[in-house]
Amino acid sequence: MKKIATFLLVSITIQSVEAQSFIQAYQDRADMVTQTNITTYLQEFANLGVKTTGSTANANALTWLKNKYLSYGYTASQIAEDPFTAGSYNSKNLVITKTGTVYPNKYVIICGHFDSINGLGINDNGSGTSIILEAARILKDVPTEYSVKFIHFSGEEQGLLGSKHYVNNVVYQSGIRVLDIKLVFNLDQVGGVMGNNNNTVYCDEDQGGLSTNNAASAAVTQELRNCTALYSPLLTAVDPAADTDYIPFEQKGEVITGFFERIRSTYPHTVNDTFANTDPVYIYKIGKASVGALQHFAVATGTLGTHEASGKNTLESVKIYPNPAKDIINIELPDSGIKNFTFEITDFQGRSIFKRNNETKINASELENGAYIGILNTGDQKVVRKVMIER
Repeated sequence: MKKIATFLLVSITIQSVEAQSFIQAYQDRADMVTQTNITTYLQEFANLGVKTTGSTANANALTWLKNKYLSYGYTASQIAEDPFTAGSYNSKNLVITKTGTVYPNKYVIICGHFDSINGLGINDNGSGTSIILEAARILKDVPTEYSVKFIHFSGEEQGLLGSKHYVNNVVYQSGIRVLDIKLVFNLDQVGGVMGNNNNTVYCDEDQGGLSTNNAASAAVTQELRNCTALYSPLLTAVDPAADTDYIPFEQKGEVITGFFERIRSTYPHTVNDTFANTDPVYIYKIGKASVGALQHFAVATGTLGTHEASGKNTLESVKIYPNPAKDIINIELPDSGIKNFTFEITDFQGRSIFKRNNETKINASELENGAYIGILNTGDQKVVRKVMIER
């Protein structure tokens, strides 16, 4: 999590994107980010508990992450644990490498931390973690000219321990730079607050530290803004880079950028950093921008593979409203001839509260105020949504 920066922030603008061309395949892949997956990742992340560096919950979170990558089809040889010790803390980073087709020894790093402190850390940083997972899933079989490293750091909350270790022991060995990095793209605290008008995301720009990499960071941050405009509905503003896992890279002269929520939540580092207090739709939109930008940075192929063109979930366009609801939940289905479906409300632990068949107007008067999971299932497809009840 970044500390509050004291620099002057650049005003919000709708930037020109003339310098970058729209690529339909990049949009198609950005559209493969699903609200269902983002919501499910956040729920599973919550169920792992307080993931303090060095704790059992932290180790369980690392295992959860590894299993996600294996389920996407990444091989054991692509997945590496990076253990570190710092003071009384013993933990591991997780590094997944996807090899580039033209520049296999030059890396685009997309990263974020998975540890939390004092609470479940759903915003800080289940939000960034979920987006990295979704990007890795979508781009697994997509050729990219540059190699990509998906890195999940631990120890961020205790002072960037995991990223410092990685930079000083993997990127540099015996003081010699052995890993050629094109840029570092960090995702931290991008969850927003439920109920806010979350339509803008900060793009982090290096405005301090070493001066020699500031101009390059400004250039890639502008590219990040362009990609956000091209492949997502979000507006952007510039935020000075500060106090998160790209800083150890910046201190060694690497080029950095990243995303951070525009309306800053006060919940991180507290027991209130929960699923109920985040905005999954905002995370989903930042996910689309992230997949678009990562393709641009790593130079992904501009042609969809045959496996990419099939299997789109038509239910992702379903609308469940109002949200928050009082006593009635309305379901608006896409115009695709769906007749038989179930809608189930569960708690965060997956315990079913009720299930309805083929009803588009759901009586929710029995639910207490709070946040729930709504699951709409047609048998071969499903969508998962956060459902709020407020009276």
